[in-house]
Amino acid sequence: MKFSLGGSLKLAFRPWVEGLENIPAEGPAILASNHLSFSDSFFLPAVLDRKVTFIAKAEYFTTPGVKGRLTAAFFKGVGQLPVDRSGARGAGEAAIRAGIEVIEKGGLFGIYPEGTRSPDGRLYRGKPGGLARVALATGAPVIPVAMIDTEKIQPPGKVVPKLMRPGIRIGKPLDFSRYMGMEGDRFILRSVTDEVMYEIMKLSGQEYVDIYATAAKRQIAEAEKAAKEAVKAEIAAREESGA
Repeated sequence: MKFSLGGSLKLAFRPWVEGLENIPAEGPAILASNHLSFSDSFFLPAVLDRKVTFIAKAEYFTTPGVKGRLTAAFFKGVGQLPVDRSGARGAGEAAIRAGIEVIEKGGLFGIYPEGTRSPDGRLYRGKPGGLARVALATGAPVIPVAMIDTEKIQPPGKVVPKLMRPGIRIGKPLDFSRYMGMEGDRFILRSVTDEVMYEIMKLSGQEYVDIYATAAKRQIAEAEKAAKEAVKAEIAAREESGA
């Protein structure tokens, strides 16, 4: 998949990369990236010599039908790990277990601290669960990564990508081994996560918003719903008045 899909992506989109020397030639590391587009999980692995394992929601692997089987085969082919988001704590615990397993095998574990794609291109508050807990449980270095302009290539809801050149900035590894074994301290988890998000912000140049992206998406959806209801109410009022 790296040679076929990766080669095609590099040929068609010609992504530029800064900081490639910060990726270790061997040994475990956590790649913590902002998340602008569905295509982020493909552009980053495409420019690296090593395999990167991301987590993906289990629905990608279990959807029935021909399309579902093709989707499952694709995600398995690119080495993604299915995570069941059901249960009281959702994807968090499953993501942590998956990440630790990848790190213990000496691999590169890719994670999006925001937990979901940015709804508007801004950088949102990182969730302290998966990233920090995997880092503190394993002592693996955390490498901040900034995806640039991928949201313009494939905005949410768009299937056919726009041909343009995205960028990837890779920062210097961050060492949190001094906190190793303290993954049960929520203040330490928050501090580690915030430090990583600050480095991502510097690399990406994004405006930072100190709320979770999931909350921002709810606010946007509620605003859109309210706007539609206001339009309907206005139309109904005009019809009643005979305007």
